[in-house]
Amino acid sequence: MEGVVDFLLRELLTEAGGIDLCVTEFIRITDTRLPTQTFHRICPELKNGCRTRGGTPVHIQFLGNNPEMMAYNAAKAARLGALGIDLNFGCPAKTVNRHKGGAVLLKEPELIHEIVSAVRKAVPAEVPVTAKMRLGYLDSDLALENAQAIESAGANSLVVHARTKLQGYKPPAHWQELVALREALSIPLIANGDIFKVEDAQRCREISGCQDIMIGRGILRDPDLPAAIVASQHTQCQEERWARSLSLIQRFTEKVITPPESPEQEHPYFINNPRRYLDGRLKQWLSMMSKSSTNAQILFEKVKRESCLQTLTHIIQAAS
Repeated sequence: MEGVVDFLLRELLTEAGGIDLCVTEFIRITDTRLPTQTFHRICPELKNGCRTRGGTPVHIQFLGNNPEMMAYNAAKAARLGALGIDLNFGCPAKTVNRHKGGAVLLKEPELIHEIVSAVRKAVPAEVPVTAKMRLGYLDSDLALENAQAIESAGANSLVVHARTKLQGYKPPAHWQELVALREALSIPLIANGDIFKVEDAQRCREISGCQDIMIGRGILRDPDLPAAIVASQHTQCQEERWARSLSLIQRFTEKVITPPESPEQEHPYFINNPRRYLDGRLKQWLSMMSKSSTNAQILFEKVKRESCLQTLTHIIQAAS
């Protein structure tokens, strides 16, 4: 999720358990051969075998419409140590779509096939190439054609967000429409969309028939959700769940304000720009958590108008 789930949040969220694989924020590909520093900025985990510190694999995600440049940059990412390449055909953002990226490409199954095929041929066979798409742009008429284009181009798996671009994030997610796709494909189909609770994950699996699920907004609302889904902890005390989420928030804050022992230990902007995190991403994260947690809402109300970093830190660390 662009602007939210960067390497720091990936590190903390995977420590909580229940996550098998992470995908980076997308790297926008135009007609440029990207420098090495771009890959390390988006995916500092490359220096750790492309895994979080807890050992969870991280795949590098690309977004663009130029097959040649997508292939070139994917090949470079693989040479740098990427464990997998993920292609974004699902982003609904207007700016991205206006520049012919993300979900707008679902109007052109042939181009999608060309992009996936070029990337697949450019990276070593042992490096998985995966893709994410929506059901379509304005409607789902081309959903099967797009899915089959991705499969026939050599993708190893496919994630489908069960809405069109036009539907945005308006409930409900149409998990039932994944059935026909799953039955038509031989590669794994992974379900995505509106998984905010353990019960949502179970219903999604029952309706779609997909055993694997991808969680985006749900993990920001409830960082303990993946572990709860794995353990199927229906009756777990909400106070216990909040205590674990609060611990993540407090560790997030500590990592932002604590300088590393050496310049190489952490990514540079981790040291140089704590305001970006505490007065930006932390508030954004708490705002999303507030949709599912009263405790998070209370804490968000305390910090949302505060801009002093010292005061923000004190409020977070004093929370209980």
